[in-house]
Amino acid sequence: MRIPNLILSYSLPPLLLLLASGLHWPCCAAKQSYVVYMGAHSHDPAKLSPLDFNRVTHSHYEFLGSFLGSSDAAKDSIFYSYTKHINGFAATLEEEVAAEIAKHPKVLSVFENRGRKLHTTRSWDFMGLEQNGKTPSNSIWKKARYGEGVIIGNLDTGVWPESKSFNDKGFGPIPSKWRGICHNGSDPTFHCNRKLIGARYFNKGYASVVGKLNSSLESPRDTEGHGSHTLSTAGGNMVPGVSVFGQGCGTAKGGSPKARVAAYKVCWPPVAGNECFDADIMAAFDVAIHDGVDVLSVSLGGSAAAFFNDSVAIGSFHAAKHGIVVVCSAGNSGPAEGSAENLAPWYITVGASTMDREFPSYVVLGNNLSLKGESLSAAKLAHKFYPIIKATDAKLPSARVEDAVLCQNGTLDPKKVKGKILLCLRGVNARVDKGEQALLAGAVGMVLANDKINGNEILADPHVLAASQVNFTDGVSVFDYINSTKFPVAYITHPKTLIHTKPAPFMAAFSSKGPNIIVPEILKPDITAPGVSVIAAYTEDEGPTNQMFDKRRIPYNSVSGTSMSCPHISGVVGLLKTMYPSWSPAAIKSAIMTTATTLDNEAEQLLNATNGKATPFGYGAGHVEPNRAMDPGLVYDTTINDYLNFLCALGYNETQISTFSEGGDYKCARNFSLLNLNYPSITVPNLSGSVTLTRTLKIVGAPATYNVRVQNPSGISIFVKPNILKFKKVGEEKTFEVTLKVKQGKATNNKYAFGKMIWSDGKHHVKSPIVVRAL
Repeated sequence: MRIPNLILSYSLPPLLLLLASGLHWPCCAAKQSYVVYMGAHSHDPAKLSPLDFNRVTHSHYEFLGSFLGSSDAAKDSIFYSYTKHINGFAATLEEEVAAEIAKHPKVLSVFENRGRKLHTTRSWDFMGLEQNGKTPSNSIWKKARYGEGVIIGNLDTGVWPESKSFNDKGFGPIPSKWRGICHNGSDPTFHCNRKLIGARYFNKGYASVVGKLNSSLESPRDTEGHGSHTLSTAGGNMVPGVSVFGQGCGTAKGGSPKARVAAYKVCWPPVAGNECFDADIMAAFDVAIHDGVDVLSVSLGGSAAAFFNDSVAIGSFHAAKHGIVVVCSAGNSGPAEGSAENLAPWYITVGASTMDREFPSYVVLGNNLSLKGESLSAAKLAHKFYPIIKATDAKLPSARVEDAVLCQNGTLDPKKVKGKILLCLRGVNARVDKGEQALLAGAVGMVLANDKINGNEILADPHVLAASQVNFTDGVSVFDYINSTKFPVAYITHPKTLIHTKPAPFMAAFSSKGPNIIVPEILKPDITAPGVSVIAAYTEDEGPTNQMFDKRRIPYNSVSGTSMSCPHISGVVGLLKTMYPSWSPAAIKSAIMTTATTLDNEAEQLLNATNGKATPFGYGAGHVEPNRAMDPGLVYDTTINDYLNFLCALGYNETQISTFSEGGDYKCARNFSLLNLNYPSITVPNLSGSVTLTRTLKIVGAPATYNVRVQNPSGISIFVKPNILKFKKVGEEKTFEVTLKVKQGKATNNKYAFGKMIWSDGKHHVKSPIVVRAL
């Protein structure tokens, strides 16, 4: 699921008019990045204030400006200013300018910024599949031949077939197992090829709600962008020279870039808040299974429902029966507890977290306070201070304060806003819609301040006016500054691209969370992956904000949501399917979950957007580590019969289950407990005294002896029997018992506690989160 983005404008600046006319933003110009090293600072950074550091930065602007002609040009060029121990800066420069700077007596050296080449879907570098643009020998990409031979299907808004992400150059014949078609409907320009091997559309369920459809809705073409974005993230080609308005310049790529892909369009223009209807989803699942896909990526969902009333749960169960791995998004209703969607155990449910890339755009206040926000705005402000005003101070007399602070439509007085930077609060209406309202009211820029619930989660949006989104704490600082002076002023710097940021990842505030409200004994989501500011292919039928007023057209766009994290896992699944075609969907799921990490790039526990410690209700088993997933050692290989017994334990009768399973008369296992589903995580939602449950592990690596260790949840004792498992041959299975007991006198006040169970042979570490609530 994607976080909705809206943006303006009716009156486009000249640069945007060029984009609207069909010209694309120049990416990777002739300039290169260099480090200008000027030695060490003479000051003690511990004794300096932020204002002192700003002065150092200003001196760098002035120095470079003497070569470029102005400090403004220097500000656009410099993307790092080293202000503490090292004296110098990093900047984008022409080669001749760099050579001239190197001759200056204050400069010790100027050298090319090597090894920092950006890759647009930075997430794959962040997850270890590549390093500085190269694929290391231990990467799953090399081991899995980049997903060669796998077919990834996508249930979404269709596909933009002209995208370079779906070009078939270098691809051989279509796999013989493929039985799908390319149904272009009423669009004679739509085409498939040896990369995009199939496309279908399903709109009858939609038509039953909206009535007769026009011809534009009789095609698998993606006119919204969502489907192209998700499909290219899962299995798009490697495409160099990609950017979003000049930012994030690098190579776009999918998780399985050599996979074949197929689009199943089931989502259409929204009606009554819905855009993907169950009837269409079910039809797509049915056909996709027949077509021969290996993986289905499903970035859609709705309110949780009983499994037999859930088209995704039903369709994905049938897919799993045929060996197809289904991956679903968890939803964008976080950080509320119990908000996760797609809750069945037979597919992989994915939460969203950040990666180590930002698009910093600084808000500099008149008191010299510089606050780092983010943006992908193409518009630039002149390097000078502008008056800054709170939206509540610019409200129309007829508007409510609570609406005006959000910069909602019809709340702003142009007489008060014109020529100023407007401060808006995040919430209710879309982030870029606030920018539209600001621009229509005459603002030259916008500062978008997070509300408390979104904390540090910043999403880089392609605003039409100069804008920067800041976190909650910095937003408070802007409010305080405006209130502290009679003539508040500010300016907003043009965004840059910054990588290797820390801490990363942390959980996105929007990412939906557990506990599972349908079956509390199953932890959801299962895993987390990058879902914030992800750059991938897009439609060129609409602008990057999908609004009528946005006349810009770009082939790649930055979007956030669990819709974006879902296809990251789909891409990893594609690699594992290439390596292990005989593995069951459950084995692949287990490999991904049990090798995940719960640490960030500072080796600290994953955080949430408000800097608190995240829990398995947010990240599931942790953040995906693809290179570890290809060698998990052991797997929890849940069978279809296990799922059927699970349904029996939920209260479905044998007649229902027999019909559901297509396996004749099904007899439920006696006394099967929901706690005993052979799942890679353990969740006990109502522990009273003690309980014993079972799990079974299968060895998929070399025969070995595994020992167990447990991190006990607070107030809970856990005992594993046996605590040593000896595997003598590949494929051998061993069953063990886990007993959880409430410690005497250690009441948990009905709150969940979290722990971990780890089986290890010294090389492999098979990890399972443990979630317990004692009554």
